[in-house]
Amino acid sequence: MDNNYSFLEVNSFSISSSSDVPELVRNVQEYKSKQILIHIVSFIHNTVLVQNLKNELQKLFPHAMISLLKHQDKSETSLVIYTLDKEIGESDIRDEVLKELHLDNRAKVKIIDIHRKQLLSRYFTDHLTSLPNMYQLRKDLEEDENSSLIIINIDNFKTINNFYGFMVGDNVLEQVSKYLVENISKHSIYRFSGVEFALLVNKNMGFYELKEYLKTLYEELKDMSVEYQDTKIYVDITLASCSNSNHDDIFSKVSMALKYAKDRAAPFWIYEERMQFENEYKNNLSISSIVRNAVEDSRIIPYFQPIYDNKASKITRYECLARLIDENERVVSPLVFIPIAKKIKVYNKVSKLIIDQSFEVFKSNSYDFSINISLEDIMSSEIFEYIIDKLKNNNLAHRVTFELLESEAIQDFKKVIRFINEVKRYGAKIAIDDFGSGYSNFSYLMKMSVDYIKIDGSLIENIDVDENSYLIVETIVAFAKKLGVQTIAEFVHSSTIIDKVNELGIDFSQGFYIDVPAEKLIESQES
Repeated sequence: MDNNYSFLEVNSFSISSSSDVPELVRNVQEYKSKQILIHIVSFIHNTVLVQNLKNELQKLFPHAMISLLKHQDKSETSLVIYTLDKEIGESDIRDEVLKELHLDNRAKVKIIDIHRKQLLSRYFTDHLTSLPNMYQLRKDLEEDENSSLIIINIDNFKTINNFYGFMVGDNVLEQVSKYLVENISKHSIYRFSGVEFALLVNKNMGFYELKEYLKTLYEELKDMSVEYQDTKIYVDITLASCSNSNHDDIFSKVSMALKYAKDRAAPFWIYEERMQFENEYKNNLSISSIVRNAVEDSRIIPYFQPIYDNKASKITRYECLARLIDENERVVSPLVFIPIAKKIKVYNKVSKLIIDQSFEVFKSNSYDFSINISLEDIMSSEIFEYIIDKLKNNNLAHRVTFELLESEAIQDFKKVIRFINEVKRYGAKIAIDDFGSGYSNFSYLMKMSVDYIKIDGSLIENIDVDENSYLIVETIVAFAKKLGVQTIAEFVHSSTIIDKVNELGIDFSQGFYIDVPAEKLIESQES
């Protein structure tokens, strides 16, 4: 390897055997007339190879300075020859070589420093918008405690990206960044994350001052739009900030405020310690862990609530209700754990556990039974196929009813109809749960060909004293009878209510007056 400096020439050679020494010596004879410094670099020095090489070089260059140096490579010996083109005293050759190496090293250090700065600049800069990124923001916040952080979130970016494509989405982000820089130039703007920008105001504002600032800022930005191929794309935003006097956990606090604002469709929100968002998040994390463990340990089980046949005057069916049993044997309501199961993506496992255990329990008796399923279950091809497979491979299909929540808005009606038609092919039945609580679209009943309507408890619980509730229930029952659909009254909690239910001609009753949900069936009532 050859390296050339201003008047210093460096030549390197490798040698692995003493038999190569003569040839190497012949190759370096050309440096005989020059002023020379020689380094022999090896793992150990008292080898035949090193000693032969040193002796031969001393004969060839009697006035040269030869130094023995060490390296960690046991298999190879290196020879480095430094030659100078200018005339200097023999005693100065080592100093001159070192001087030249030092000057060269300084030049290389400068180049490395330039590249290091470029790399650091890239590390602290967003490549798409060329704005400072989150790492720079974190650094600036550490250096300046007397500032206020504001997050600007693009709410409809996903819609823009999905409709126009990611290239247009990137263009929108670039144009938004330019708009912010041009219109809020007195403060530092950062690309915080995918659809979020950050604004750092050089002042630590209290709650009321910050509130007024966010109001003004929102008014300035709320009509923001970008142009794409003669199309004006409007950008919807939400703002969030934190009124704390310090920056401890500021990113998580502002993120919690942003989520709170978006959940409530508010233009902005300010985090305050008294809001105790952390406790809510901590509880959610704790419940998430409980739900995961319960799913893994099969501690999500069905409880069974009896349904009373008003004409036959006996219990003929049960509803299977999901319950979570925690590690302390406490029963957790589905209102608590089902939303969490959906968030942490174990909801399908929960559905399968309830379906499997319910089918297993009713193998050994003659009761009919119903299982609640959500629109997520129907839309999930995994659960859809699981249910169909379950109906195919046992003889309980004609005894099971799938209850659909009427309060959930149906986005894909065709999939719901397909599900209903498929399960009915195997003899299963369909009930609309909580009818009267939500959309109550009577045309749905005709299109879906349901077998049962479960009248919502909010209507049933007061039919003895609330005339409007009575009239609504009466209308539902009359309509159902014309369609040949049977009715089930929910929330039957007293003898007075059940008298009214019978008066209205409702087919079945369910509620605490009949019995509460329990882990076991009422054995003695079986027909």
